[in-house]
Amino acid sequence: MNAADDARIESPTREELLQRFPGLSDEELPFGAHEPIKEHLMREVARGDLVAVPRRVRRPLLLAIGVAAAACAVAVALTMNGAGPGETVKAAPAEPAAVRLLDRLALAAASSPGPSVRNGQFMYTKTVGHSTALSEVPGGGMEASPTDESAERWLSVDGSAGVTTRTATGSGTRPPDGGLPSLNNPTYRFLETLPTDPDRLLELIYEDTRSQHGPGSGSTTGPDQQAFVAIGDLLRGFEAPPGLSAALYRAAARIPGVVLVPESKDAAGRPGVAVAREHNHERTEWIFDKQTLRLLGAREVALRDSAWGKAGTVMTSVAIVDRGVTDLPGQLPTP
Repeated sequence: MNAADDARIESPTREELLQRFPGLSDEELPFGAHEPIKEHLMREVARGDLVAVPRRVRRPLLLAIGVAAAACAVAVALTMNGAGPGETVKAAPAEPAAVRLLDRLALAAASSPGPSVRNGQFMYTKTVGHSTALSEVPGGGMEASPTDESAERWLSVDGSAGVTTRTATGSGTRPPDGGLPSLNNPTYRFLETLPTDPDRLLELIYEDTRSQHGPGSGSTTGPDQQAFVAIGDLLRGFEAPPGLSAALYRAAARIPGVVLVPESKDAAGRPGVAVAREHNHERTEWIFDKQTLRLLGAREVALRDSAWGKAGTVMTSVAIVDRGVTDLPGQLPTP
């Protein structure tokens, strides 16, 4: 199965739906996001628009995420970190609260209508935010200064027209590079071909990050953090097919060290809840609206005093303020 697959189910009753999608009545999260998902699914099923798999398949998958998260995360960690028979890899499973939130995010993504796109069109994304750069100062030492990262981007759906980017300092177009699309250089059509099985998808992501950050690359980030960042880039880059977005959230739930941050804020000042991972005294956060579960943005926070600033300093923050589909680069999507 991949993101283009479509299997429809007959419209069940409300009680049957709650049995078919375990977790919809789970109220363990520190906010009421389960209610909007539940009501949305009810409306989708009533219209016959919900894409799902039969109950006998769907239920074990959700149970594997919600109940056996620790065992699953450890097993994936052993596989992805290259442990052979008899070897032991020390890995902390994803935090249960983070797994539950990622489960909700996957349900919300799977039940959302995907964008209607044609070859020749463009995926539009508008972001606001900043990053931090370090520079030497007279007399020695380093100084941190923010850089505006606000931008608009038009990405060709099928890759035939490249990418157009507009920032505060100007605009430019990168023509098609002639190569095949990849996880590091995706198109919407490429994302439609990716597997929607979380285990297969995560294995693919680990393989890709190993090829990018393997021996000789100088990277000390580690495969788990690289996979977490790669998934975040795919989610944030532009709107992905619903089935793939759901699989990305479920894949993230299998990465060791993923935690829940109950209170966060994006670059536009919007409050939310975050899924995060800590590495090298820094925390990478994906921020979501607590009610709608819409992805608001991402940020990186320093966890101890350093050249970047004091502990708690937001080093990088980007907010997604608009998305859509356009016929031409430079054009804004219809509201």
